[in-house]
Amino acid sequence: MSGHGIPRYSSAGEKSQEARQQELRKIEKYRALDQLVHDKITAHEYTSETLQKISELLSDNPEYYTVWNYRRRVLRDQFSQAASSDSNETATDKVASLIKNDLLFLIPLLRSFPKCYWIWNYRLWLLDEAKHLLPLPVARKFWQEELALVGKMLNLDSRNFHGWGYRHFVVESLEKLAPEESGQSMAPEEFEYAKKMISTNLSNFSAWHYRTKLIQRLLNEKSASNKERKEMLDGELELIHNALIDPYDQSLWFYHQNLMCTFDPSVSDQTMAPNLTDSERLEYIRQEIEAIQEMLDGAEDCKYIYQALIDCTVLAAKIQGSMTSEDKGNVLGWLAEIKKLDPLRRGRWVDFEMTMS
Repeated sequence: MSGHGIPRYSSAGEKSQEARQQELRKIEKYRALDQLVHDKITAHEYTSETLQKISELLSDNPEYYTVWNYRRRVLRDQFSQAASSDSNETATDKVASLIKNDLLFLIPLLRSFPKCYWIWNYRLWLLDEAKHLLPLPVARKFWQEELALVGKMLNLDSRNFHGWGYRHFVVESLEKLAPEESGQSMAPEEFEYAKKMISTNLSNFSAWHYRTKLIQRLLNEKSASNKERKEMLDGELELIHNALIDPYDQSLWFYHQNLMCTFDPSVSDQTMAPNLTDSERLEYIRQEIEAIQEMLDGAEDCKYIYQALIDCTVLAAKIQGSMTSEDKGNVLGWLAEIKKLDPLRRGRWVDFEMTMS
C-alpha cells in the first residue's frame, strides 16, 4: 500500500499485459484476413471486394509475395472483363483506370517500405501490362509519369542504388515505346540529368556510375570520331580534377580509376577513347601524375593520392614494357607513406613492395 492507502500497481506490468492483448488481437485479425483472402481466391471470387481485402493484407505485410500473385490474378480477370466491353474506348479507359488506381495504391507502400523488392516487382508488372493492353501513346504516358516519380525518389535519396537501377530500366522501356519515326534515344537528356545530380552531390557514386554507362552510349550512337572521343575524355578528366578539390572522397577516386582504364592497352577497347596511340597514353599519364602530385600539397595524409600515383606509374610501366629506376624510387617512397596511412592493409602493400625488388 502507498502512504495514501492506494494500492501500488506496476504500471509497466499492466501496460505490457494490455500491449500483449492488443498484439494478440492484431495477430488474430491478420490471420482471419489472410484466411478470408485465401478462401476468396480459391473460390475464384475476383471482385473489387477481394481486391480491397488484398490491399489491407499487403499494407500490413508487403513482403507476402504469394498475396502479390493473388493480386495479379484478380487484376488479370478485371482486365479481361474490361477488354470484353462493348466499345473499344470504354475498354481502354477501364484498363487504364485499373492500372492507374493500382499504381496509386503502391505509392504509400513504397514510402514506408522503399527497399521492398516485391512492391517494385509488382509495379513493373503493372507498367508492363500497360504496354501489352493499352494503345502506345497511353502506355507511354504511364512510363513518362514513372520517370517523374523516380526523379522525385532520387531527389529524396540521391544515392539510392535501387533507384538508379530502376531509372535505367524505365528509360530503356520509354525508348522502346518511342514512335518508330522518332527512333528516340534518351541518352543525351539522361547524361544531363546525371551531370545535374553530380553537381548537387559530388559524392554520389551511383550518379558517376550511371554517367559512365551513358558516355559509351552517347559516343557509339553518334558514331563519334577519334577526335570527338578524345574531347569527351578531356572533359571528363577536367570534371574529375575539379571535383577532387576534396581528395578524401573515395567515390571520386573510383571514377578517376575508371577513367584511367582508357590508358590501359589490355582494356582500352571497351573505353570511351579506344584508339589512342601509346605515346598519347603516356602523355596523358604523365600529366595525370603531375596533377595528382600537386594535390599532395596540404593533403599529405591522404592515402588515395599515393595509391593513384602508384597506379598511374605502374600503368605507364605496363605501356613502356618496364619501369625506370627513377619511377621505381618514387613508387617505393609512396609505398612507405601509404603503409603508415593504411595499417589495416599493410600486408597488401608489403607484398606489392616485394614485387618491386
